Amino acid sequence: MAKKTYFITGTDTGVGKTLVSAAILEAARIAGKRTLAMKPIASGCEVTPEGLRNDDALILQAAATESLSYDAINPVALEPAIAPHVAAARAGWSLSAQRLTGFCRGMQTRPGDLMLIEGAGGWRVPLNDRETYAAVPGALGVPVIVVVSLKLGCINHALLTAEAIRNDGLTVAGWVANRPEPETMSCERDTLEYLLGHMDAPCLGVLPWLEQATPATLAEHITIDALFEN
Repeated sequence: MAKKTYFITGTDTGVGKTLVSAAILEAARIAGKRTLAMKPIASGCEVTPEGLRNDDALILQAAATESLSYDAINPVALEPAIAPHVAAARAGWSLSAQRLTGFCRGMQTRPGDLMLIEGAGGWRVPLNDRETYAAVPGALGVPVIVVVSLKLGCINHALLTAEAIRNDGLTVAGWVANRPEPETMSCERDTLEYLLGHMDAPCLGVLPWLEQATPATLAEHITIDALFEN
């Protein structure tokens, strides 16, 4: 059974959750850990001879040390690149936290040292009219890692995300700062110092912007020790 499981969320959509997840998995592999990964819902999938496939889910499949089928990593694949609940409705599906939690618990039964579950968008992404994606880590009771995109407004987004996670009764296990653009944001050092003093969780890394970023090139900027404490 997976010894440590973490849910990956972001301060917004497009903040680099997949690359951060893959970098953490690579850092864990280098440390000799067995890893598992999931992206339970993926919209923006391409039609292939094997079925619908999502680039982010394929990255996670390649980064995990354990051999996992695509369907195990991404059980809900949706073609339109739109909000998951809208894409599911258009496909005639009904998303529910219970169903997604079941997929995740199935993955947790597999042997491994570290399992990552990548969410979609930010913390309050809807699943349906009643539930948001936050209900899944809530049902699992797993700690959360927050990916913070280093751009104007990120302090507010990061602190609100961390506050919402804690208000939902979960722990912020750590956060990763990610540079989404080649140009460094104004006052980046001051921003990082403020977040270090106010996120009340360990910073697992500050990832540089790289034109050809890969899990291997980013893993050296990740520290995973805090994920295996206790």
